[in-house]
Amino acid sequence: MTNLPEVTVRDLAESGVHFGHKISRWNAKMAPYIYGVHQENRIHIIDLRKTLPLLQVAMKALYDVASQGGRILFVGTKFQAFDIIASEAIRCGQYYVNHRWLGGMLTNWGTVSSSIKTLMQYEKILNDEDSILTKKELGNIEKKKQKLDKALGGIREMGAIPDILFIIDTNKEHIAVKEAKKLGIPIVAILDTNSDPDDITYLIPGNDDSRKSIELYCKLATDSILAGIESSLARSGVKIDNIKGDEFIQEKEDGIVQTKRKRSKVYKEEEREVVTNEDESR
Repeated sequence: MTNLPEVTVRDLAESGVHFGHKISRWNAKMAPYIYGVHQENRIHIIDLRKTLPLLQVAMKALYDVASQGGRILFVGTKFQAFDIIASEAIRCGQYYVNHRWLGGMLTNWGTVSSSIKTLMQYEKILNDEDSILTKKELGNIEKKKQKLDKALGGIREMGAIPDILFIIDTNKEHIAVKEAKKLGIPIVAILDTNSDPDDITYLIPGNDDSRKSIELYCKLATDSILAGIESSLARSGVKIDNIKGDEFIQEKEDGIVQTKRKRSKVYKEEEREVVTNEDESR
């Protein structure tokens, strides 16, 4: 049974999801999702009765990918979103880009992978207590490491291109949208009244500028992903109580990166119980 997070029209309204942009900035393709115009501020008002079911469909898509062990990439580089994107992606053991999107981050994954290896090499050098490099040389490597980490730190463990993207503001992240389209990667995205819904697999009409709105979207996305992970682990016979994203890590098996619960002492004991039960049933 799908255990998706609950959300209501009231929740959306209280987070300001219904506030669109000035009417002069609208994209006519968003007309089906607009309720009307705020006469005093001359901004479009988004129809939350349209947003809610689309949001639920989008969250189910994230749940499904997570339940199959897929990779989910959070993308949000605008200043209102970058810290929220990182914290919520980390909370569910997924990946993120919260600074500038580098062209080819998806379509030229081989080069990106090489850059990630370089980042790890820099870290190895900097952590070497027996290094013979000078202080100046180490300082230069530290600067290069910080630059790479800022751009690639959120995807360093991804291992391959993602199975789905979750995007805040498709206008700002238009390169990510273009690359995902080229590779056939589905997209869940927040679309404000100035956005283009074309090429978006699962659109969520809503305010993409308010931090409060962004916090709600990201929390719902993360909770949906965690529910999917819980479903996956439950199918494997592992009992899970009070699931938390920081209890998960990415492990590679047969070349495939999968989200798994950290192997704490309690978890190891649960695994032993599952193995014992399986042996007894054979």
